Amino acid sequence: MDFDPRDPYSRYARARAADGPTFVPELDAWLVARDADVRAVLRDAEAFSSANALRPDVVPGPEAVAVLGSVPSGGPVVVTADGDEHRRLREPLTRGLSPKRVAAAVPFITGRAEALVAGFAADGRVELMGRYARVLPGEVIGHLLGLDPADVPAAVEGSYRAEDLVFRPMPVDEQVAAAQVVAGMKRMLDAHVRARGGEPGDDLCGEMIRAIGPHATLLSNLQNILLAGHLTTTALIGNAVLHLLRRREQWELLCERPELIPAAVEETARYEAPVQGFRRVTTRPVTLAGTDLPEGAAVFVAFGAAGRDEAAHHRPDEFDITRPPGRHLAFGHGAHACPGANLAREQARIALETLTRELPGLRVAEPVEMPPNLIHRSPAELFVTW
Repeated sequence: MDFDPRDPYSRYARARAADGPTFVPELDAWLVARDADVRAVLRDAEAFSSANALRPDVVPGPEAVAVLGSVPSGGPVVVTADGDEHRRLREPLTRGLSPKRVAAAVPFITGRAEALVAGFAADGRVELMGRYARVLPGEVIGHLLGLDPADVPAAVEGSYRAEDLVFRPMPVDEQVAAAQVVAGMKRMLDAHVRARGGEPGDDLCGEMIRAIGPHATLLSNLQNILLAGHLTTTALIGNAVLHLLRRREQWELLCERPELIPAAVEETARYEAPVQGFRRVTTRPVTLAGTDLPEGAAVFVAFGAAGRDEAAHHRPDEFDITRPPGRHLAFGHGAHACPGANLAREQARIALETLTRELPGLRVAEPVEMPPNLIHRSPAELFVTW
């Protein structure tokens, strides 16, 4: 295989060296790998539609589809919408995830981060993805949506099973089991919305209820923000800890100089983008970096490749938390830039502050595997000791 999603960086490097976008059969798309070209695509939402942004790698079978069809769903979601429709769906997210609302959530994030670490601090060993990185972001987005804390674990599990359904080949019985978990998550969101009646509230969920209709479209966007609100942050936290611990001197420097933590978060996002890229489709013939693309051409806009572009970043293949601040594309750019970027940054910052303070002796205990998933790239498991 020329393109290995477990380690895409060598293919990214060859794509950046080419004269323009290169067609990659494994992606069934033109790979856009240079920082300047990625920015050009993301700035031109009219010529490069987001309609195929989340094209599945796997199409669930009819048995799983029948299970999913038992719950209201449908309508556009913000990540795949364009133009006025995209603006309408994005506005409540911008309000619900404003800097003021993120700042108001920091005490909750800090309290839960400290409690989670305290829960395993005496053990000497933990699988950090399952005990922390997958837990905190789910609790935080659940808090912002006003979910009952008792419902959050099922919501998190439903999110991962939804991802499995479209990105991991499974036999029919496993597909049906995953679909049942996803359907249960959707029913929980449905009940949560209906319980609010005529009083939506002033949280993120309330903003979405007031702005988005009909009901099925609202549920689809709630599911979308639930997934996007924690899967990407989980990946960012896992990647940060992994790369810091793989370079012991960087971890120890961070323990000594916690003021570098925000820079460490940005360096992680640049070096190992949690979302490696999204798809776009051309709405008309367009020329990109000297390459003529016809209408309907699929492109894969690789944030992960842009982060390693030597034209945009000095020593791009080195992980260095002392690097001077620079612009990266890990959270997107243009109209579709991630509305939850500040929330993700705050959670990663608080995670590193808590772990460096409470467990400075942290070390990777076992080899780490990166699953073949370009939508959320992070360790499958991260066993650490101290």
